Amino acid sequence: MSGSEKTVLSEFVEKWVTIENEQKLLVEDKKLLVIDYKDKLDVKAVQAAMRLVKVKARLEMSDEEFDSIVHSLERTMSL
Repeated sequence: MSGSEKTVLSEFVEKWVTIENEQKLLVEDKKLLVIDYKDKLDVKAVQAAMRLVKVKARLEMSDEEFDSIVHSLERTMSL
């Protein structure tokens, strides 16, 4: 491996590790956010609602169709 290839590899690895460290910090920030708001909001319900919104955004159906399926499943599964 030439000197310039080693330099490029070193830069890549450094940037990769930096991104991984930033991701770890963001995970910790999310945990702290939940702690900060756990007495003000039902954080688990808000997180579940956020997941639903993301799922709905990916689907190619109307909100009414999705809600109908959810209601049918709730009745079927006795929730």
